[in-house]
Amino acid sequence: MRGALAPPPCRGACAESGAPGVRRGEDAGAFPFPFLLSLSLFLPHSFLHSSGCRGRHPGARRKALSPQGGRAAADSGEMSRGLLLRFENLLQLRGACLQLRALSSRKVCGAQWKPVQLSAHPVGSLLLQPQLWPKHRLTSAALSQCRHLATKEETKKKKKKVPLTRGEVEIRQKMTVEELAQAMGKDIDHIYEALLYTDMNLDSVEPDSILNEDHIKMIVQKSGMKYKSAKLKEEKERKNTDAVKRPPADPAVLTPRPPVVTILGHVDHGKTTLLDSLRKTQVASMEAGGITQHIGAFIVHMPSGEKITFLDTPGHAAFSAMRARGTNVTDIVILVVAAEDGVMQQTIESIQHAKNAGVPLILAINKCDKPEADPERVKKELLAHDVVCEEFGGDVQAVNISALKGENLMVLAEATVALAEMLELKADATGLVEGTVIESRKDKGKGPLTTAIIQRGTLRKGCVLVAGKTWAKVRFLFDENGKAVDAASPGIPVEIMGWKESPSAGDEILEVESEQRAQEVVAWRTYVEQQERMKKDLEVIEAKQKEHRLEYEKKQQKLAHLTWRQRKAALYKANKHLMFSRPKERAEMDEKTLSLIVKGDVDGSLEAILNILDSYDCEDECKLEIVYFGMGDISENDICLAEAFNGVIFGFSVKANESIKKLADKKGIKIKLHNIIYKLIEDLKDELNSRLPPTVVETTIGEASVLDTFSVTVGKTRIPVAGCRVHKGLLDRKMKFKLIRNRDVIWKGCLSSLKHHKDDVQVIKTGMDCGLSLDKNLEFSIGDEIICYEEKEVQQTTSWDPGF
Repeated sequence: MRGALAPPPCRGACAESGAPGVRRGEDAGAFPFPFLLSLSLFLPHSFLHSSGCRGRHPGARRKALSPQGGRAAADSGEMSRGLLLRFENLLQLRGACLQLRALSSRKVCGAQWKPVQLSAHPVGSLLLQPQLWPKHRLTSAALSQCRHLATKEETKKKKKKVPLTRGEVEIRQKMTVEELAQAMGKDIDHIYEALLYTDMNLDSVEPDSILNEDHIKMIVQKSGMKYKSAKLKEEKERKNTDAVKRPPADPAVLTPRPPVVTILGHVDHGKTTLLDSLRKTQVASMEAGGITQHIGAFIVHMPSGEKITFLDTPGHAAFSAMRARGTNVTDIVILVVAAEDGVMQQTIESIQHAKNAGVPLILAINKCDKPEADPERVKKELLAHDVVCEEFGGDVQAVNISALKGENLMVLAEATVALAEMLELKADATGLVEGTVIESRKDKGKGPLTTAIIQRGTLRKGCVLVAGKTWAKVRFLFDENGKAVDAASPGIPVEIMGWKESPSAGDEILEVESEQRAQEVVAWRTYVEQQERMKKDLEVIEAKQKEHRLEYEKKQQKLAHLTWRQRKAALYKANKHLMFSRPKERAEMDEKTLSLIVKGDVDGSLEAILNILDSYDCEDECKLEIVYFGMGDISENDICLAEAFNGVIFGFSVKANESIKKLADKKGIKIKLHNIIYKLIEDLKDELNSRLPPTVVETTIGEASVLDTFSVTVGKTRIPVAGCRVHKGLLDRKMKFKLIRNRDVIWKGCLSSLKHHKDDVQVIKTGMDCGLSLDKNLEFSIGDEIICYEEKEVQQTTSWDPGF
């Protein structure tokens, strides 16, 4: 192993001459061991080689082997052999250290040194010759011997980022002081100096304090540099996995389907009664207040065998979205107008919905059995809205009916069937299902349910459907009477059970191949919605930042001439009053905020209520916040939300069991349940009124005129007195008074005295004279008016008009 790690100098020549630099004939043992050690450490590597076999003169060997010097060398060699062996070990150790140093600095050429035997002198004839060393052995030896030489400082140097452009700083949001200093290549004191130009409190700034974006940009600019926003990690473009409708079907596979007819009209014009008469049922008697609250879908079987699907939409002003949705999925619109009322607001709106959807109209003039009915007036009024009946040369069929007595209903049905035949309504009953959600609700036992119209394909149990951001595996299908059915073909309304969550009314229903595919579709739609929401939020944030930046720059311009200490003092004085008013402001804000939890029976009713609440425009009077809305009965979670936000629960066509009511009473939570929408809105307005602070109203009790002025002295005080005459009402000393001069109120308060002649009195009636003095020393003038009034607190009412 000797000589395996390091290249020591040749020892063959040294054995002959005793030691490097020893003159011929001298005893090598005369040199002490410490001298040899110091000599080995200080002699250069090249000199040791040159003093050996490589650099020696050829005649030197012959001279060393002469008869005179050979005997002396042989005698001295025996004595100094032990020292030479030690000397050789020291030289090998020095060479090993040099090689390890070279390996640590990665300057080794990949060679090792191998001892070679010389032929002339076997004792001291070992030479070290370089030989290639395998790379893996070199690396392992270097790492094992020199691992301790790698320091933390070297590791940090390797991790330092190289700036992209000189004078350009890459910034990002929420950078700390220390991070900004590193990005700029400056020390932290430089950042503190730049912050002197801002309104930041330097006493609270630490190296790990987060700076806002405006301050970061300003610091960089003040330092004479440019900033560059750090690019966010670009997200990989996501593959579109949405479900889409199938291409149009081959006309050869199309089959006739029943028409979908929507009944539109103004509230209480007899739409549901008409449908009752056609179905021979009593739907209208079951409606709360006799008003339809959500869309109903029914099939009417005609005596001739045809089927007609009817959609009964609400006529109330609050349900405009429902009427529009019913029109978009329909083939024919029956416009119901009461013969005695004529064209009303929702009648005009219904006509507009039908025009927007491009759906033909049939006019049904109802209540023609009443004495005041005037069908001709109705037809003429409709001309102003481009609804021209056939008798006036148009293409709209008009039928005079009485839904309550059942008159001319068959004529209306035949007109509907005839129009449907002209339209040649057909659909593809094969392949994947397509449809539209008409209504959705939550059932306590069945879970989320939807009423849908099938437009293509045949829906059966086990089908996997997607609607909006939810999906379903169909478990059961029900008709309008709640009877289970096995399948639903195009044009047939059906109630679907099996949804994971309730879809929104109006959502498109598409059938997909598997549950996994349905989850992919829902995930993609959720992702798209999130991206759109993030985009909108980003726009709002940027607008707010711009607004705050402009406001900040205006403040800075006003304080630009001040030093940073003066600026800090000025800002403290300006904001000092806000510190003490915040708790009070927060309490007032809570009092002027009405938090709502809204629960509805079906999605359409909930939508109508939320649309009404969107029209609220009196935020300056009382703020209206919708904490939560959803379908289903009142739950314990709703009570907890109302308690947390100090809110009120409004329920529409839902219930609250006894345990929920007891819990609400215990926590002081109001639950307001209604079945008629306009009563719910009236109750909501009353609740808003209760949150408004009362206003003080002044009621005048009496009026008097100052006819003369004089003064009296009480002790050393001179008190002005007015001689007055009451010309209206009375003056009551217990009430409040005000002094009016030239139509300006110059004083309000109470009287210090009221006298009739010399007697103190409490009341002075009309036509009587009196003398009075005020609780404040004010000089009276002849012609002044004295008004006696009473202050009453009156509850304010909101100015919000929901439109009905």
